[in-house]
Amino acid sequence: MSTTEEELNDLLFTTLKENASDLHLSVGRYPTLRVDGSLLPLTQKPILNGEMIEKIATAFITSEQKEMLFRERELDLAYDFKGKARFRVNMYFNQGAIAIALRLITAKVRTIDELGLPSILHRFTDLKQGFFLVVGPSGNGKSTTLAAMVDEINHKRAEHIITIEDPVEYIFEQDLSIINQREVGRDTISFHGALRASLREDPNVIMVGEMRDAETMSTAITAAETGHLVLSTLHTNNASQTIDRIIDSFPAEQQDQVRAQLAATLVGAISERLLPRIRGGRIPAYEIMVANSAVKSLIRENKVHQLDLVIETGAEEGMISLNRSLANLVKSGEVTLSAAELYSLNRKEFLALVGK
Repeated sequence: MSTTEEELNDLLFTTLKENASDLHLSVGRYPTLRVDGSLLPLTQKPILNGEMIEKIATAFITSEQKEMLFRERELDLAYDFKGKARFRVNMYFNQGAIAIALRLITAKVRTIDELGLPSILHRFTDLKQGFFLVVGPSGNGKSTTLAAMVDEINHKRAEHIITIEDPVEYIFEQDLSIINQREVGRDTISFHGALRASLREDPNVIMVGEMRDAETMSTAITAAETGHLVLSTLHTNNASQTIDRIIDSFPAEQQDQVRAQLAATLVGAISERLLPRIRGGRIPAYEIMVANSAVKSLIRENKVHQLDLVIETGAEEGMISLNRSLANLVKSGEVTLSAAELYSLNRKEFLALVGK
């Protein structure tokens, strides 16, 4: 084993040992972990230079990937670390030098309950058809939630599950279900191409790692219309913004049709935030929207701005607003008021809920 490989292994072991979510390698900085949302420089390590990072980068990519990195100036891949964990890796250029961001993906797929997610998610995994969305900012657990839902289906019933990811993150152990995991760039050219092809592959459940364009969104909605359960993610803040983002991705003349399709297929959405827990680690706060008749009507009638009120008054159906979830965490002593306040999208309403 070369010195560079030993250094890489040591950094990855440290990432695991410290229970970090990310490892950052950039020129002029110490190797830096993200632990419970905060950056932690490894000051016992040497400050990195361009040559050191390039050696680390090329230690675990193929010659073809190296060529792509230098041509495209960025590269996404997944890296299996000795069977202990996987890392989602992004290499990119910064001021002419390579930088690397590695996101830890634990080997074990944790369950919905282990993640502290709401029990209503179990209900969505029982569905045979529909469109379910996991939304929120980057780094707040969307991929982990999707993996938990897919794995629950895998253990509950015999289905054909197809995942389309960039890159493949969690590796599922097939149980009752057949699971085929397709990686963009390696197994398929694009999300929308793989999604379109999946409709000819006899799937029951389709998981789309990310909906990046209108074509992917349109095909996902069509898949849900034609009798499949489709799970996917968007980088949006809440349910109403998610609906607007999908609709606004289409030309004006198509938007009424998309509203009607979305109203017919959407079964629910969860928006997530991971907050630093007082006793260590992180804990999720979330907004849950169940697509009941009121929600579907508001989507069809282009009154998405009224969704927040339906969510706030829909507790009996399992709905909860992000502010109420944040307030519950503060009241139960899980997170500080100041930490929760940072994640609120409506500070005045949140403070009223906690009695401030």
